[in-house]
Amino acid sequence: MRERLPVEVWVLVAASFIIAVGFGIVAPVLPVYASTFGVGHTAVAALISAFAFVRLAFAPMSGKLVNRFGEPRVYIVGILIVAIGTAMCGFSTSYAEMLSWRALAGVGSTMFTVAALGLLIRITPAPMRGRASGMWAAGFLVGNIAGPIVGAGLVPFGLWVPFVSYGVLLCIAAFVVWIFLRRSTLVALDKTNTEVPMTVREAARHPAYRAALASGFANGWAVFGVRISLVPVFVIEALEHSAAVAGISMSVFAAGNAAMLFLSGRIADTRGRKPVAIAGLLISGLATVWMGFTGDLWTFMAASLIAGAGAGLLNPPQNAVVADVIGARGKGGPVLAGFQMVTDLGAIIGPMAAGLLADSFGFGASFAITGASLLLAVGFWFVSPETLPTHEEEHTAAAVAPECGCLDESAEIPTGERVGGKPRHPEA
Repeated sequence: MRERLPVEVWVLVAASFIIAVGFGIVAPVLPVYASTFGVGHTAVAALISAFAFVRLAFAPMSGKLVNRFGEPRVYIVGILIVAIGTAMCGFSTSYAEMLSWRALAGVGSTMFTVAALGLLIRITPAPMRGRASGMWAAGFLVGNIAGPIVGAGLVPFGLWVPFVSYGVLLCIAAFVVWIFLRRSTLVALDKTNTEVPMTVREAARHPAYRAALASGFANGWAVFGVRISLVPVFVIEALEHSAAVAGISMSVFAAGNAAMLFLSGRIADTRGRKPVAIAGLLISGLATVWMGFTGDLWTFMAASLIAGAGAGLLNPPQNAVVADVIGARGKGGPVLAGFQMVTDLGAIIGPMAAGLLADSFGFGASFAITGASLLLAVGFWFVSPETLPTHEEEHTAAAVAPECGCLDESAEIPTGERVGGKPRHPEA
């Protein structure tokens, strides 16, 4: 019989979709609303960067909170903090006030991100971690695509409406997680786990974790940084097309990403994490270099599609490797936080470095360096061992098996012909 993902994984996927829809609603409106306070472009950029900086700074504390209070509590509280911070941004009366609320939202964001990854690791059987990671990432991706469409319809009602709408959606996501997971045996069982939490130093001794850090940094640089900050400018200035076309090119990247997430997760769970991650880095890196040297729109769109597909290949095995290093019964809050911090660091450094390179040497150099960061990460993966479990490791479900019984413990079913209106039982 085909093995299925636990129901709890689907709950997390549904919550990630709801959260991403809300983020997509707010993202295009955020700089517009900030500019109404009469600040310059630098201040608007600082407002956007503040969120990432706070995520980076608070990540270690989030890992400690996960180990102390458990993933579900930290996850729900983190979502509610983001809901409050984002909704209050819509009622801000000054730039400083909005910056403060945005920073608070960053604290909650890193809390629920680290907690969600930890919970996903703990409740998913080891041979299915790639697929679970792919589904979770797909939920965010599809939500980010749908969010701006919804946000565009809300703007005419007022710039504050998207912020409040995001807050409401986050509360719904928190309620969905609480209502479905509050009595889950898989989730609650972690309270009895007495294992010593794994430290970042211990995880860093594993070549596979170092490979995940290298690719996570490069992926954050390219996907979460350069794609958002540099691609629209390249389409408008170098290819001489409108902002609408720039938005379409980003959607093409997302389409390539979404197309590969499910396939990548399945292959990573059957063939291994390492070959899929290497393929993703090579494809994404080469396509990113190619993007900077394209001279027409259709070639650029093709390069964007291929780069997106490479990023989609990389994501599930990369997350699965971090999960394999921690183990199903391990407490890996700080390890997950470390991985998240490196990705956020790439997203912060990437746009700044790419912008400086583009101003000094042109778009070609900027995209080339970004692609090179992805290709350099391949070296870490080549020397990394394969972490796909060769046998079924102990999982949470195994601990509750004695309470559930076995199929052969039930009463024997009467068999044989009927004699005198009564069934004849098998002889002992």
